[in-house]
Amino acid sequence: MNALFSFFLVSALFFLPSDRLGRKAHKIHQRILTLDTHADAPIMMVQKGFDVGEQHDRVRDKSQIDFPRMKEGGMDAMFFAVYMAQGPRTPEGHANAKTKALEIFQSIHDALKKHPDQAELATTPADAYRIEKAGKRAVFIGMENGYPVGEDLTLLKTYYDLGCRYITLSHFANNAICDSATDPDGPVHNGLSPFGRQVVQEMNRLGILIDVSHVSDKSFYDALALSKAPLIASHSNVRALCDFPRNMTDDMIKALAAKGGVIQVNFVSDYLRKPSDEHRQALNAVRMSGVGRAVTPQFQAQLDAKADSIQKRYAYERASVADIVKHIDYIVRLVGIDHVGIGSDFDGGGGVNGLEDVSQIETLTLELLRKGYSEQDIAKIWGGNLLRVLGQAKVAP
Repeated sequence: MNALFSFFLVSALFFLPSDRLGRKAHKIHQRILTLDTHADAPIMMVQKGFDVGEQHDRVRDKSQIDFPRMKEGGMDAMFFAVYMAQGPRTPEGHANAKTKALEIFQSIHDALKKHPDQAELATTPADAYRIEKAGKRAVFIGMENGYPVGEDLTLLKTYYDLGCRYITLSHFANNAICDSATDPDGPVHNGLSPFGRQVVQEMNRLGILIDVSHVSDKSFYDALALSKAPLIASHSNVRALCDFPRNMTDDMIKALAAKGGVIQVNFVSDYLRKPSDEHRQALNAVRMSGVGRAVTPQFQAQLDAKADSIQKRYAYERASVADIVKHIDYIVRLVGIDHVGIGSDFDGGGGVNGLEDVSQIETLTLELLRKGYSEQDIAKIWGGNLLRVLGQAKVAP
């Protein structure tokens, strides 16, 4: 559209009565398929007594996702993350990570078996649209941190057969696959390891998306050069707007887009708005506390309590829905509408003022509409772009 037309369109939207704009956003939200590429619901699902098929209270239960609230919010599809904190890079550590990952996969499959009227497993774009049409939630599976792969390439097929369709190559610390963006000891592989190069090629062969959220800049460029399929960043933001190694530089976003990939904007406040140095140091101390060690439930509870305390102490620095859209706007101006999506990180630290859990996601659709995005644009942002890339994940060697 030309500049004059864009000006009048945005002006018209801003002068629409708020209730009329809200009704328009609601209709759009109901028509499109909404997909979130990073949800940490399994962190709650493995806890005794938690049933993802029942509605929970965000404050009381410290939960942001369940099937009823997905339906309430109009969230059609989510990637549930098989998340594993980085532990010891030893045979014993890898074996333990594999065991725990298989337990998390099982918890997802058990929940879907228990609630077939509410949700189904999805592994393809066609599945997402079919399940949405049936009025149910589509649950994809991703793996956050390749730690459970250990140094055993055959496990990629095991996880693929269980439904895994992306793997975040690393997390907060280096693993056997690649260097992380945030390991306090610095790089050990100078990017992808020799084993990591095999992992990327096998993921291409199987059809598992390569997720570069959390990886070092060098690991990103190594994976991008090697992969024959587009990459995704399942839950990352713009470094130019919030300077943190976890976020992506303009050059990285351009390179990702040039190969057809997508960056999925996440809702973690301190990746959206740069916090004070004191706040950042407190957050990093908690995030890195469990790196390289086996985290017991008791120790995890201590970390959670510290994180809650930090959140309350620095509540005035918290981001808003408008900050999410600032990152989306920046990416669209940089590389176009076809390379941006949503990866909330709900139940893993995601949540901003005005968008606290999955039941409130229509708020983001309203803000996008208010900023002048068309229904076609919003549909791409909310899932169309990611599903396009998922359809291109499998590449012959």
